[in-house]
Amino acid sequence: MDIVTILLIAAILLLMVVSAFFSGAETALTAATRAQILHMERRGDKRATLVRTLRKDRERLIAVILFGNNLVSVTAAALATGLAVAHYGLIGVLYAAVAMTVLIVIFAEILPKTYALQNPIPAALSAARPLSAIVAVLAPFASALQGVTTGLLRLFGKSGAKATLVTPTQALRGAIDVLAQDAAGEIDQERKMLHSILELDEVEVGEIMIHRNKIEMVDVDAPIAETLDKIADSPFTRLPLWQGKPENIVGILHVKALIQARRKRPDNWKSIDLLTLSSPPWFVPEQTSLLEQLQAFRKRREHFAVVVDEYGAVLGIVTLEDILEEIVGDIADEHDVVARGVRSTPDGAIVTEGTVTIRDLNRQFGWKLPDDRAATIAGLVLNESRQIPDVGQVFLFHDFRFEIMRRQRNQITLLKITPHRPANDPCEAADAEEVRHAGA
Repeated sequence: MDIVTILLIAAILLLMVVSAFFSGAETALTAATRAQILHMERRGDKRATLVRTLRKDRERLIAVILFGNNLVSVTAAALATGLAVAHYGLIGVLYAAVAMTVLIVIFAEILPKTYALQNPIPAALSAARPLSAIVAVLAPFASALQGVTTGLLRLFGKSGAKATLVTPTQALRGAIDVLAQDAAGEIDQERKMLHSILELDEVEVGEIMIHRNKIEMVDVDAPIAETLDKIADSPFTRLPLWQGKPENIVGILHVKALIQARRKRPDNWKSIDLLTLSSPPWFVPEQTSLLEQLQAFRKRREHFAVVVDEYGAVLGIVTLEDILEEIVGDIADEHDVVARGVRSTPDGAIVTEGTVTIRDLNRQFGWKLPDDRAATIAGLVLNESRQIPDVGQVFLFHDFRFEIMRRQRNQITLLKITPHRPANDPCEAADAEEVRHAGA
């Protein structure tokens, strides 16, 4: 084997190594997440800074890598073809094509890319410095190629197309879902909590508030002995005070303040004035987002607010605990009254109170009932049916069967919800006829 052949083989092997570097660097820089790189950079790794700088202009980076990789691959193939022809004649073209295809696919593509996928951070950091120098050298050639590509796209009328922008929140939600899916359900609870945090700005307090019909309140003008008995039986530490009529809330009484006043006045405790012990009520509009309300709670150092509509009428109350429960789920202590209002039946349906929120049902059962026009399940039925239904009426919408089980005046208090049967179910025709009859 003469010196020329040895040099050609060495050159081909060197070009293969360079091609493997380009392939691995491309995969590593793509696979390494922004969060990982930022974490390394904050720890003082200068190579992470280079990686972040390279990733800022992804189009230029990819153009340089593709240009360099194709340049060395084509050159290596050309040298191998010339060497094979010199030794084997024209049949050497076939030998060179087969040999270079196998070598390039295995050693310049699969092997480096597999390593980079398995070790994205070490591979990206290792490739950062040499790749930065290569980008500086080959950037003009890559820019020229990009210009040619842009010109061709304009020629075919594709230059105005813009990629769909993904907001950081959407990207974060997608990352959470991907990681949860990869964990095979092991972090499902964490996934729900993270999604709930991201949705705080999209949910209004009117959707999670405790309705005024369920609020425990205290009449300011009631005898103090009666008030003490009521407070002793209540599981709550803060109670609204009303005067004249329940809608007229004049203060928020903290149980601890009343106990302290009772202790200071052992003899004349019946003269305690609840208004002087209470704090002024804090009214918030029902359209306030949970994120805004949470920030307001922290700023004001309060845990309790009264929700009002656009006319100033009291709709209900919202507490800091209500917002936290939207994130972590129900928080119960030894004094809480368990009244979820939802129970499952053996036939796969659920029986729920009308005041249960659509969001709670969707989160508990994985449903996708719309909650943009109504907050409670009873409100959804009223909105869809456009009537006040009678007991026994059945409705089909959003792929669910809703049966009215109990009604109090004009309020739906109990209903049965069943996921709708598939189209090939023999009982569906009977159900549809029943719905038409019930809705008539």
